Amino acid sequence: MVELLYKQLSFDIVGAAMEVYNVLGSGFLEAVYQTALEKELTLRGLLFERKVKLPVSYKGELIGEYEADLVVDGKIVVELKSVSRFNSAHEAQAIHYLTATGLQLALLINFGASSLEHRRIVKSQKQKFASIREISGQNSLEPKT
Repeated sequence: MVELLYKQLSFDIVGAAMEVYNVLGSGFLEAVYQTALEKELTLRGLLFERKVKLPVSYKGELIGEYEADLVVDGKIVVELKSVSRFNSAHEAQAIHYLTATGLQLALLINFGASSLEHRRIVKSQKQKFASIREISGQNSLEPKT
């Protein structure tokens, strides 16, 4: 049997998202859910960075940047949505974030459907990437208040 990557941490994040959904329901903008989820993660003692800037290079030259909603414990990219349903572009976005960070797991969480939706996106690590701490310029994660 294959063990899930960061199983407990993933369950903790999804559990926090479920609590947010149970309290707020659907219908708010993504920013409302992000603020509420950050509060819930903090209440649960989970470490995270918010709005993490991820550089995009083309032929060795920086041409822009992505912004990941959350990176939890330096291990999991969390991308939040408030849409009627996921589409392939959402999964592609998560894969790009994993490529940019070198992390292996992203959670897509959608608060906009009739019930909370979440997907695990796993990317195998075949080459060396910059670490999330190198990208964000931080050496440690701290709970946000």
